[in-house]
Amino acid sequence: MTFGFAPSSPASLSTSASAASASRLLEPAEWADAGIPLLRNPREVVSGLHARHRPKPATAIVAVLDPEERLCASASFSRRSVQADGWMFRNALLAQLRRVIPHDLRRRTPVRTAVLLYCREGDGRWTEEDGAWMWGLRDACTLHGLRCGSYITLTHDGWQVLGEGRGGRRPNADSPPEPLALSEAAPLSPRTGGAVSEVLRRAAAR
Repeated sequence: MTFGFAPSSPASLSTSASAASASRLLEPAEWADAGIPLLRNPREVVSGLHARHRPKPATAIVAVLDPEERLCASASFSRRSVQADGWMFRNALLAQLRRVIPHDLRRRTPVRTAVLLYCREGDGRWTEEDGAWMWGLRDACTLHGLRCGSYITLTHDGWQVLGEGRGGRRPNADSPPEPLALSEAAPLSPRTGGAVSEVLRRAAAR
């Protein structure tokens, strides 16, 4: 008599991978219960990120805000055409955060907040892809010492802060960027990776 383990079939491996991926997403109710801080002026945040990065569908923008809701840093990147998985999204977000701003892991309590704006096809209703981005944002914030902030979708219909019921028709995935408000802090250049430039360091020192 021979004992051993039967090799896993491709179908069973695929099912296992799908189950694991499904566990790495947040439902709207879970997101609402997570105590995500509300943006005081979400349209201003959305308009500023839209003007700086000019996103097209499948573009994610992660931004870090200070306690006064001023933009500290931001980065945009394109979503790869792979299955929506919170772990992969977490890694992508964390890589961008590490490129554009130092971590706050030495602080007992986070003081800066990361928000995510994702430009995609479809309407503003929650999808499993959104749930995976929410999971990824929350985990990336924990690993970088930041507070987890709002998750915002930008579609052809407009923008929507998921879990809050706030949104608007402009900006949207098709609209031209609005001029940055003169009252905002010195504008930051869109970041796609690398160290902070000397220009930004001088602007921050003023």
